[in-house]
Parts: sequence; structure tokens; C-alpha cells
Amino acid sequence: MKTFTPLTLLLVGLLAGGCAFNKTKKAPAPVAHTMQTVVTPDNSLTARVASYNATGRFVVLSFPMSQMPKLDQTLFLYRDGLKVAEVKVTGPQRDNNIVADLVSGDAQVGDEVRDQ
Repeated sequence: MKTFTPLTLLLVGLLAGGCAFNKTKKAPAPVAHTMQTVVTPDNSLTARVASYNATGRFVVLSFPMSQMPKLDQTLFLYRDGLKVAEVKVTGPQRDNNIVADLVSGDAQVGDEVRDQ
């Protein structure tokens, strides 16, 4: 029995030592890359030509209620994606409509108005 105890201790020591060196390497935990989404508001002015007076060379522009151009601001008219005219906002303004003089080019009802 006295030989059994040292033999048991030796066996337990070998098993514990073997387990200490035989650790399987774990794959590193995946790093969660948190991508910060940057949202920038589109503050550009957009409108439509509501009416066009060829004799007076002015247009009435219809804007969304939250966006209105400043007086004397230059805007551009686009038709089918092509720039066709340049206008200068002169006023008067009523509700979401404002008058602009045609500086160059030609306008039609429905043309898109942008500030760039």
C-alpha cells in the first residue's frame, strides 16, 4: 500500500503535466469591426418650373415648403439631365412658389431646378 501512494502521485503528476502542455490553441475571437455610418443630409435646393412666361422671360418655381432659395440666388434648369437654362431668383414669393428671371437658355414647365 505504501508503494501504491507514491505511484498514484507520480501518475497524477504525469497526467497533469501532460494536460498542461497539450492545450489546443483556440482561434482568436473574431474582432467586431464597428463601422461608423456617416449620414450627411442633402441640403441642395430642388424644385420644378410651375409656369413659364416667354414674353417676360421669367419662370415661377415651385419648391418644397421646407426649402426656399434666397433672393438674387442663381439656379439652374435641367431637362432630361441636361442643363438648359440659368435663372436668378427675384421674387415675389407666395407659399412655396417664387419668381425667377431667365438669365440664359430656355425653360419649359416641368424642368427641374437645382442650385448646382
